[in-house]
Amino acid sequence: MANGSDWPALPLDGWRDTNETLHRWTQIVGKIALGLTPRVNHWWNVTFSVTARGLATPLLPSGGRSLDMEFDFVDHVLRIRTTDGAARAVPLAPKSVAAMHAEIFDALASLGVRPRIWNVPVEIDDPIRFDRDEAHRSYDREPVERFRRILARTHAVFTEFRAGFLGKCSPVHFFWGTFDLAVTRFSGRPAPPRLDADAITREAYSHEVASVGFWPGDARLALPAFYSYAAPEPPGFREARVAPDAAYYHPELGGFYLHYDAMRTAADPERTLLDFCRTAYEAAANAGGWDRAALERR
Repeated sequence: MANGSDWPALPLDGWRDTNETLHRWTQIVGKIALGLTPRVNHWWNVTFSVTARGLATPLLPSGGRSLDMEFDFVDHVLRIRTTDGAARAVPLAPKSVAAMHAEIFDALASLGVRPRIWNVPVEIDDPIRFDRDEAHRSYDREPVERFRRILARTHAVFTEFRAGFLGKCSPVHFFWGTFDLAVTRFSGRPAPPRLDADAITREAYSHEVASVGFWPGDARLALPAFYSYAAPEPPGFREARVAPDAAYYHPELGGFYLHYDAMRTAADPERTLLDFCRTAYEAAANAGGWDRAALERR
């Protein structure tokens, strides 16, 4: 197992402006994926995968060929590659969201790709249209590189956790709406309909789930953290004991939280994170009456 020095610090206050700008850039690319792909259950068609260099879209069909788009946080470019060998690179550098939006669409147009998107960001507090957003324009390479390292290390632990489940389970994937890396297990049972929810939420939570993830934080919890929640939340879930002792239930956010710094400074960070994933899942599965004998690999 790794030691804490392999998990770099990433205080939100140290890269808040870059975080907010990068979040909006990923939403531009995510909405392009949304516009080019058929909808898959729980919106899995538009999530990003963690790569050796950053975050990438799935393969996106466009006419008789396909393309992918990768945020390369090593060379700090957005790479656009097509199946017929063409490529473009948009630099990741201090620039406004509006400028980035224009550069991405110009690059796509030069490849003959002209997607249509809804130009308003989602799941953020100040949804300025991408093509008009001159307020968010920060990009500091150093914290972005640390963010990439955390995503890669977390992906490895989440993949090990995912391997212990035989039931339906999501990939380990990155949601550009909420800007978090997550993996979700399913009980196999439909969830009660959320009649008051929007269409995105109804699709995401059509079935009972237990999810874990990593999130760099925002105004609600201004520090990076791992989380775990159950939806719908069964009675008794929030009273369960979840490892390690530093984990706690956050009533406003609706799940168990383990602050990233508590994990990375533990004697065995990866084991600590894996224990958090497993015990939080067990809390959800036990409280929710999941058929654990049939769903888990032993």
